[in-house]
Amino acid sequence: MKRIKMHGVVDKKIGVISLGCDKNRVDTEKMLAILSQKHTLTTDYDNADVMIINTCSFLESSRKEAIYEILLAIEQKKKGLEKIIVTGCLPQKFLDEIKDELVEVDAFMGVSDYHKILEVIDQIYSGDRVIEVGLPRQECGTKRILTTSGYAYLKIADGCSNHCTYCLIPFIRGKYRSVPIDDLILEAKNLGDINELILVAQDTAKYGLDLNDGTNLVKLIRELSKLQNVKGIRLLYCYPENVTDELIHELAVNPKMIKYLDMPLQHADDGVLKLMNRKGTGDGYLALIERLRTQVKGIAIRSTFIAGFPRESERAFENLVEFLKKAKLFNAGFFKYSKEEGTAAARLDGQVPQSVKTARYKKLYSVQKKIVKENNKALIGRTFKVVAEGFDDEQLVYYGRAYFNAPDVDGKIYFFSSEDVEYGNFYDIKIIKATGYDLYGERL
Repeated sequence: MKRIKMHGVVDKKIGVISLGCDKNRVDTEKMLAILSQKHTLTTDYDNADVMIINTCSFLESSRKEAIYEILLAIEQKKKGLEKIIVTGCLPQKFLDEIKDELVEVDAFMGVSDYHKILEVIDQIYSGDRVIEVGLPRQECGTKRILTTSGYAYLKIADGCSNHCTYCLIPFIRGKYRSVPIDDLILEAKNLGDINELILVAQDTAKYGLDLNDGTNLVKLIRELSKLQNVKGIRLLYCYPENVTDELIHELAVNPKMIKYLDMPLQHADDGVLKLMNRKGTGDGYLALIERLRTQVKGIAIRSTFIAGFPRESERAFENLVEFLKKAKLFNAGFFKYSKEEGTAAARLDGQVPQSVKTARYKKLYSVQKKIVKENNKALIGRTFKVVAEGFDDEQLVYYGRAYFNAPDVDGKIYFFSSEDVEYGNFYDIKIIKATGYDLYGERL
């Protein structure tokens, strides 16, 4: 392909590491598209000229991971790496803490500054150390280079205005900002043919409410459903208070909607939920789950929960355990409460000891594992459409996902096939065995 002549530094080998959530992945993919205008992208990090680390800092563990990757890049400078750029959440929130400690880093950029990446590269090669951390604002374009295959994430909003007491996101990414529908349609068109378009935001179901023009998630879904290149649409991170009857109906009747809903609940004890500044109740959540299952036949519901929140008593914890047993969610993820400086929850008395957090975290996983086992056992003998995604060299079987498996967070379906399998195609797989979170089947 003929490269357009441009001023400044051209054709450096750029390696990019993306950390954290799928929303961060979308930011990275947009940055890759911008970088490709002037430079060569590489996954051979040992021979890269420039290393860009797009960071997460939502939890202490994510900050440690980011620092670890930065330190690895600093070591690589001794072996020929020329420049290091750190982007995203870590410099956005913790710039003052890291800029003087990580002196080997040539540039720091915030969560809404990716559009300046080419200019920043030119500046650091001129000898400048660059700090480009502005206020959170609009998305940086609609073009991306996908890092996934067969599916793609679409970040429909950034920031958050919910102010859950444990969460740093509003302090990092600012208030909730919906991306205009026209921009999202154009971005989705540019993705090419995909089996799954996965809608994500900090609170996906809240889409459009800040625009004050009647736009909402259902309207966006209907517009995206008209696209010929999009075969299916999956919803992640829908806060329960915004899961409306209209959205439930759309899940039930729209043939492009995948019958799956990720709905972060975080707890089920009413007292803890109030301390978290969450708007629901345990009984209300159970009623919503029942309504979803009644109206959307076969829907798979996933959620996340926090163990060891401040003032979480034994009784409150047992209420959460009982909730899990009643809800029988298809899958769930659990986190130990992380005390984040600057949040309201960090200032609460009654902080739960780490050992207690760990014990409760393990118990929640144990309870949910039994539920998953029961759920999966009920699938044995049934046949599902499974998209093939790869081959397991150890087990010598193919693997893929059905509608109840979101990428990365849910289990896989491993299957035997006597004929060749083409990745990205759907096959009828009869389930013959369940082991833990994964299923095994055979191609019909």
